[in-house]
Amino acid sequence: MKKLLNFDYACMQGTYWMLYGILSSFASVFLLSRGYSNSEIGVILAAANVAAVVLQPLAADLADRSGRVSLIGITQWMTVMMMVMTIGLFTFQKKSLALSAIFVLLIAWHTILQPLVNSLNFRLQECGVHINFGMARSLGSLAYSILMAVLGTVVENHGTGVLPVTGEIVMVMLLISLFMTKRQYDKARRENLKEVQSRGEPEEDGEINLISFVRRNKVFFIVNIGVVGLYFSNSVLNNYMMQIVSDVGGNSEDMGRILSLMAFLEIPTMFCFDALRRRFSCQLMLKAAAAGFTVKIALCWAAQSVAMIFAAHLFQLVSFALFLPAMVHFIDEIMSRGEAVKGQALFTTMITVTTVFSSLVGGVILDLSGAKMLTLTATLVTAVGAVIIFLSVDRVKTSRS
Repeated sequence: MKKLLNFDYACMQGTYWMLYGILSSFASVFLLSRGYSNSEIGVILAAANVAAVVLQPLAADLADRSGRVSLIGITQWMTVMMMVMTIGLFTFQKKSLALSAIFVLLIAWHTILQPLVNSLNFRLQECGVHINFGMARSLGSLAYSILMAVLGTVVENHGTGVLPVTGEIVMVMLLISLFMTKRQYDKARRENLKEVQSRGEPEEDGEINLISFVRRNKVFFIVNIGVVGLYFSNSVLNNYMMQIVSDVGGNSEDMGRILSLMAFLEIPTMFCFDALRRRFSCQLMLKAAAAGFTVKIALCWAAQSVAMIFAAHLFQLVSFALFLPAMVHFIDEIMSRGEAVKGQALFTTMITVTTVFSSLVGGVILDLSGAKMLTLTATLVTAVGAVIIFLSVDRVKTSRS
């Protein structure tokens, strides 16, 4: 049963990141094909992430205050809503206010799902089931990698109309994985009922909003400011890879291959993360990731060909691949049980804030100065974020009870 639950959770991670590839990584390609400019794409991506910032704390508080099964239920409900919204992408074929609104809501909804999916890992462990997050997340990278390699070629040959169809199929797969996880979770919960009851419900701290949480965890908030700097380059590469690749003579097929390589390189690091965590602290791995992010974007700025951009993404092994699981586990180590989802939500909110900023700034820089200026700006911002991480991450004190 425990192996099945690990498999089901890994499938959930896989389908979540496949959906990310469709909605976020191919967002520029889809919107450019519908007649949007770079600046307009930036506004849409920023608006989507502003909406996510507003709604994320509400979803996190709802998840923290409700029973464990409801966390899966919330995720299922949000997935169904996204399936309904995706129908609009078939209906509106040209730039319009309606198409913009649908795209904003889709990306916002998907962004809100991330802390819920990550926190479910630790909720499942409360039933006595060890979930190997690194292995599960590595399956997410593998699924993303395969889809990006295929989708880049398909879009280049058949157009962007395939994206909404693929999105609906992946969302059905996500729903199936959620139902499978819930079924296995219910069995595990019944088998461990006495143990779960002895622990009781996660403690409540009496303060439910994110502002109160930040006041109690000031140094952790500073770490997350560093995360903003690090993730700026990651967001630029995810949102504007098509434009960056085009600047050195590439096309959407090249973009798909680069995104596929990027995700494929995440797999060994994430798969082996449990072993790495036994040897190295999360703080040390976060510092290594900060250095990796900086080198990767600097090489993208210096790139004069598609091959050089491919080479730059070899540093994905020690940037995003190390950063995400290290940050997720770092939060779980330092947060009290009653604030676990809020810690994940703050992390995701800061990433979302970064995406807002990078989307707006990135679109304007592309239209005014081109891709080289965009990657140079990203390099400088990421370097500042790395310095903040190096100076603050060791100073965070645990509040875990």
